[in-house]
Amino acid sequence: MSSPPETDLDRRWTIRRGSGPVMATAVHAGHLLRDEVAELTALSDTERLLEEDPMTDVLATVGDHTFTSWVSRFEVDLNRPTDEAVYQVPSDAWGLELWSSELPERIVEESLASHARFYDLMGSWIEELIAEHGRVLLLDVHSFNHRREDDSGQRVEAEGLPDIDLGLSTADRDRFGDVVDALWGGLSEIRIGDRAADVRENVRFPDGGNWPEWVFAEYGDDVCTITLEYKKFFMDEWAGTADIALLQHLRSGLADATDAARAPLS
Repeated sequence: MSSPPETDLDRRWTIRRGSGPVMATAVHAGHLLRDEVAELTALSDTERLLEEDPMTDVLATVGDHTFTSWVSRFEVDLNRPTDEAVYQVPSDAWGLELWSSELPERIVEESLASHARFYDLMGSWIEELIAEHGRVLLLDVHSFNHRREDDSGQRVEAEGLPDIDLGLSTADRDRFGDVVDALWGGLSEIRIGDRAADVRENVRFPDGGNWPEWVFAEYGDDVCTITLEYKKFFMDEWAGTADIALLQHLRSGLADATDAARAPLS
């Protein structure tokens, strides 16, 4: 299976290499579809955007190194294993009617080629960071909807959900408990109006998806992988509009928490 042309990947991914032991990824930030995929989608832009993670690329800039995919998860989902990475039937994606006709095999293969290229690229990159720093922190940044339509079509806010849900099933607490505690403590200091941010672990997602699980399986002795799931209270997920001031406030708080987590890595 061949990889997409390098120039195409350069346009559809943003890769920023810096210095330091912290990598941050936003693999669901994107909305782009290849023309041939866009011609077959049965979803509106609004329907796709609702299930994507817009603005997580802003939060991911706290990393010393960052990866952002501008490709919609509806073309290829980098956070799923290969055999599930291209959504083909409604049960693959929240019961949504995805396509106007069956996806041709060549389209599926090209999407899977970029999926394979991502894992090859990230594996090499992580190995370089381990060789340079010994211990590495990977922040995998996502967001989740907190208002869903009920049977009457009313948009109802779900109760009991944290502001930030930390996926810690892929972090070895024996080896990296100090890093986890430093990050969690820093995030808990973020103020949301007149209260502290509600930060909990593994509330909505017992695992963080294939990407952090893969990193844990391959590099878990040296990489502390934490998934951050931000409730979309910083935006109206239905309208696709963001509260920029709140988003920047959350980004600043994550930057401070990340700085605190760097210290025990050294």
